[in-house]
Amino acid sequence: MEFEERLRDRQWTIGDGCSVAKLLDLLSTKTVFLAVRESLFGTTRFEDFVDRIGTSAPAVSRALKQLEAAQLMVRVPYQEPGKRVRDEYRLTAAGEDLLPVYLAMSQWGDKHLQNGRGPLCFVDRESGNQVGVIVTDDPNAATVSAGDIEIRANR
Repeated sequence: MEFEERLRDRQWTIGDGCSVAKLLDLLSTKTVFLAVRESLFGTTRFEDFVDRIGTSAPAVSRALKQLEAAQLMVRVPYQEPGKRVRDEYRLTAAGEDLLPVYLAMSQWGDKHLQNGRGPLCFVDRESGNQVGVIVTDDPNAATVSAGDIEIRANR
């Protein structure tokens, strides 16, 4: 990448306006980001977040509250027959927009930390083609939503 001419001397600062810095503040801990991952994978119940993330219930509780405060997640009440009302946690549209961020990080980790092959692969349910993130200048490039993706074990 290269800056346009008027920005090349780098005598300006992005300061508090940097979108990446703001996102890192929002996803400030590993637990917060793993809660997003689990939500993208379909996890909705608190106990499942705790089990699947592998950390303490208080840490997961803080992460879910942080995501809810940022409006990336909402609580939705549910009740199983004969049991008290409880809450499920679901991503909002803004939370679902983190899918390409997650996939890009997964792709990078697979390539550079897993010898090119991570434990999971993501494929389009209809075509069976592997799903990935690319940089493109085509505003009409095909997109895939989380609901269109099947997660498979790499063999």
